[in-house]
Amino acid sequence: MGLLFLLEMRNYRTSILVVLILVTILNGQSSFLARVGAESERSKVYVVYLGEKQHDDPEFVTESHHRLLWSLLGSKEDAHDSMVHSYRHGFSGFAAKLTNSQAKKLAELPEVVHVTPDSFYELATTRTWDYLGLSAANPKNLLNVTNMGEEVIIGVVDTGVWPESQVFNDNGMGPVPSHWKGDCESGEMFNSSHCNKKLIGAKYFISAFLAKYESFNATASLDFISPRDYDGHGTHVATIASGSVFPSISYKGLAGGTVRGGAPRARIAMYKACWYHDDLEINTCSSADVLKAMDEAIHDGVDVLSLSLGSNVPIYPETDFRNGIATGAFHAVLKGITVVCSGGNAGPEAQTVSNTAPWILTVAATTLDRSFPTPITLGNNKVILGQALYTGPEVGFTSLVYPENPGNSNESFYGTCELLLYNSNRTMEGKVVLCFTTSLLSSSVSNAARYVKRAGGLGVIIARHPSFVRPCLDDFPCITVDYELGTNILLYIRSSGAPVVKIQPSKTLVGQPVGTKVASFSSRGPNSVAAAILKPDIAAPGVSILAATATNRTFNDRGFIMLSGTSMAAPVISGVVALLKAKHRDWSPAAIRSAIVTTAWRTDPFGQQIFANGSPRKLADPFDYGGGLVNPEKASNPGLVYDLGLEDYVLYMCSQGYTESSISQLVGKGTVCSNPRPSVLDFNLPSITIPNLKEEVTLTRILTNVGPVNSVYKVVVEPPFGVQVTVAPETLVFNSTTKRVSFKVKVSTTHKINTGYYFGSLTWSDSVHNVTIPLSVRTQILQDYYDEN
Repeated sequence: MGLLFLLEMRNYRTSILVVLILVTILNGQSSFLARVGAESERSKVYVVYLGEKQHDDPEFVTESHHRLLWSLLGSKEDAHDSMVHSYRHGFSGFAAKLTNSQAKKLAELPEVVHVTPDSFYELATTRTWDYLGLSAANPKNLLNVTNMGEEVIIGVVDTGVWPESQVFNDNGMGPVPSHWKGDCESGEMFNSSHCNKKLIGAKYFISAFLAKYESFNATASLDFISPRDYDGHGTHVATIASGSVFPSISYKGLAGGTVRGGAPRARIAMYKACWYHDDLEINTCSSADVLKAMDEAIHDGVDVLSLSLGSNVPIYPETDFRNGIATGAFHAVLKGITVVCSGGNAGPEAQTVSNTAPWILTVAATTLDRSFPTPITLGNNKVILGQALYTGPEVGFTSLVYPENPGNSNESFYGTCELLLYNSNRTMEGKVVLCFTTSLLSSSVSNAARYVKRAGGLGVIIARHPSFVRPCLDDFPCITVDYELGTNILLYIRSSGAPVVKIQPSKTLVGQPVGTKVASFSSRGPNSVAAAILKPDIAAPGVSILAATATNRTFNDRGFIMLSGTSMAAPVISGVVALLKAKHRDWSPAAIRSAIVTTAWRTDPFGQQIFANGSPRKLADPFDYGGGLVNPEKASNPGLVYDLGLEDYVLYMCSQGYTESSISQLVGKGTVCSNPRPSVLDFNLPSITIPNLKEEVTLTRILTNVGPVNSVYKVVVEPPFGVQVTVAPETLVFNSTTKRVSFKVKVSTTHKINTGYYFGSLTWSDSVHNVTIPLSVRTQILQDYYDEN
């Protein structure tokens, strides 16, 4: 040290210079690191999940949340400013603005189950109910024997509600059900007077959305900072589930008839958690806001929760708190509330289905027995039927063109729908244009129509994969055909010196000649999170559904619109659930789900096979439509149900490797998983899915009798190809003392290679009731070979 000191003294000036340089460098580095640190420590919304609430007093629960934040942040004021939402009814937790380091400190506390960043979800009638056998004209059907669901409350989490719509009239309705505890919040262009005995509650949740989008200008926004619906999506889905009867509505003469919801006298409570962002031009739903909406709905006393929301793959596991809908749904189901969710619009690709938690009722979308044939007459007098919603005047014989380079021109021509924009106006002006697209997006149709109209064209024929139809702007003629018909039209154009075409207005065709199909956009299984859990559960109409909307979205002066999506299919099931709940108040959500799945049509209502739109079109299987197409009347009298309770859900979470401490906090009591852990194949679902069959497996199911006390059921098995299925016992006997009976299913395979999934079914029948569940089996040999070698 002495030598070092002498050296420093001898080189004092040099040392000072070196020190000054180092200080300058270090100060610069510190400034840079400070900026980086500040960036990484910027606050954002985290959701802190504490599991089952430990106290019944909501104020006490919220106070405990503030105390936890206070201990972290150091002051009551900071804790108050940080808090976004307190979840205090269905479960315990809160959303708060935190830095990364603060979130990590909270996550280390023993009472905290999860701390996760906020995430966002996307938004995923006439004829429908007659098609499903719920005509109001039949005095003895489920609709009428339940008084149309009058004592049931459906909670809808969506974009809000347009209360002036006639479908929310409360004419002839009795008092609000006594178990309702909610209210009607005031806000922009909305107050308590907008609620009535039909629309009994409305709330909005925007705090987490505002924390994420700090630039959002609430004053200038097109959306209403209130329960009022700007987009129209929430009004539409609420109408489908439970709109009051409203006669004589049509879309410009098409799809006309009486509009009503599935349970037209059920009550509606709207929870607005999805908001339109003007700059992004999208609707988005914060997970923290959605969770708060679900928490409030649980407190308010809803009987059914309907969410036409979802996320795209990769999907968070249902035991991951970032999957907020699954967490909120778990607590709702434990309190007897059935949660119905859309399966997503990412089809027809496999493994795209969302909302996969086994306590959620997940819905796929089908077409109705209704089509809109639109005659296209070519110059050779051949008539081709396309599909459209065109109600304008006939387009008489006019020039027909497919924009392609003829080979002797230096000018570029584009016959792909997405490239029509780059054609010169003279290519399309005064003509009907044919184009082809491989896009699955519905915007490919509307954009093609826009390009042709802008160029002065008179109409567009779009060749694409089989899909649903949608109206085009200003009733411009845009007709869709499949590739085969499109190619036939193209061959005519190429073989004719002066091709012409005539387009007539669309017509409506209803009934047996129109086949039911799973919509191409409807997301498909298998489940990408837990392959042994079949998803979707059920299918319902979700294509070209006419229902109410906000008046700024309407296609006529009475406030109705035609939309397609699993968003439309989910509230169909919510309406059916409301009727089942009205008839069977003591049924659990799992029993209701079982009744719907085991009685579903595997054909259409006319006995015709259901196909699945895609490339290519094929017969529908359980990964397309779950148990099949919902059959409400049969579901009201299923005979037997596969029921589930808290212990079953614990078994499922143990089988998935969830930690015992996390399960204990989730369910509110100590949990010990068996060793070895239970098999997920024993989870008492109304389906059997074996994703990795190699050696023989035996699984168990339990059936509960909800039909005649003294009943005898015999088993009928349709085994998947190359799979042996034996059931023991083959006969189930129920009486006054035996209401629940278990059976075992032994499954083996003759396949010696990896296979895809093969499908079959297992049915218990007493000659009156047929309780059917789908079987899905895939042989996995090669993976085990690699694991062993």
